[in-house]
Amino acid sequence: MSAYLLDWLNLLVRFIHVITAIAWIGASFYFVWLDNSLAEPPQEKKDKGIKGDLWAIHGGGFYEVAKYQLAPPEMPKHLHWFKWEAYSTWLSGFLLLSLMYFFGATTYLIDPSKVAFTPKVGVAVALAAIFGSWLIYDALCRTNFARTQGKAFAALLIVLIGLLSFTLNHIFSGRAAYLLVGVSIGTCMVFNVWRVIMPAQTKLVEAVRFNKTPNPAYAQAAKLRSLHNNYGTLPIVFLMLSNHYPMTYGNAHAWLVLVILVLLGMWVRHFFNLRHHGKIHPPILISGFIAFFALAFILKPPMPEAPKPVKRVPRISTPVTEGLSQNTTPTSSVAPTVTNAVQAPSGDINMQAQSIIKERCAVCHSKTPTDPTFTTAPMGVMLDNEAQMKQWAARIRANAVDSHTMPFMNKTGMTDAEREQLRTWLDSSTNKQ
Repeated sequence: MSAYLLDWLNLLVRFIHVITAIAWIGASFYFVWLDNSLAEPPQEKKDKGIKGDLWAIHGGGFYEVAKYQLAPPEMPKHLHWFKWEAYSTWLSGFLLLSLMYFFGATTYLIDPSKVAFTPKVGVAVALAAIFGSWLIYDALCRTNFARTQGKAFAALLIVLIGLLSFTLNHIFSGRAAYLLVGVSIGTCMVFNVWRVIMPAQTKLVEAVRFNKTPNPAYAQAAKLRSLHNNYGTLPIVFLMLSNHYPMTYGNAHAWLVLVILVLLGMWVRHFFNLRHHGKIHPPILISGFIAFFALAFILKPPMPEAPKPVKRVPRISTPVTEGLSQNTTPTSSVAPTVTNAVQAPSGDINMQAQSIIKERCAVCHSKTPTDPTFTTAPMGVMLDNEAQMKQWAARIRANAVDSHTMPFMNKTGMTDAEREQLRTWLDSSTNKQ
């Protein structure tokens, strides 16, 4: 599949993923708010088994919402289930992960400077991390410790997220590690819906249908998993977007930065959960923002040193030959002029391409960018050496040769002749493979 068609497929799947994620997280936010906002109902409603009710106005109309303690006396004719939002989000997200990070494992997933996985092994390890996370989490949730020690269990989950982040950041590219942690958390959230919440609700429906007393254990298990999903919403949104912000995953302590940002997301979510209960604690929200900006300050890269001026020796108009043999060429201390990229050795296509990329692209896409706009390489794409240039060859072709969208706004002045030289190099490299 060509890079052009792959980009269109990527756009379609990403669009579906974002829309379904909005629906899923929006429903999660709404029902947590609804559950926390229910007021004690009047006695006539209590006699019907109603636990709490709520009046609301929206879209020009009044709504009366009531929640039963367990289930209504009889099954309603129309019962709405909320599950496909979660399933669609996971399915579209997993397809997007496969398109970019599994089929493009050598480009996006594997970092040979950490562990030189083959593509198949790298994908297998990534899948093991994703589904292994669910198996461990689910087993822990079924223990009495999870049901009775809420805060301690939450601390244990954060430690496990830290361990997962540390491991993945040391074996995969930083960008892939962040996304894999997000997919692992998202998988746990979706499987909570599929394997626990939906079965529990099915049991409640069956009990009502056959005039049986519902088992409260099912409702309690579903509520625990729903609570975990609620606190995971803000962290999962950040991890979905993290590939756009290399200053988070592109440093030596990327795994710890991930854990801190996940904690901040949970902390801010806690503020809103308390607020829905009528408990407003501004210090929670304020401390969250202070910690966020403190982290940004700590991660700020050092300012580059100003270049030292080059001392130039005045040009001598008359040749100096005293003390030199006829075959000796006088040396000069004048700094050499940088060769323009187009004028690289004409007989070496590879050297020409490297010269162009270093002069036109690597000012931004480098481990140490010289462009003042960027402190880290955009999207984590670095073009400092030949191996990295070949790694990102498909992106160079798509953005710098075919579409001319890079360099960004052509701020480094790449010419049409240079783009054609890159095309020749890319074609030559493809033919050799």
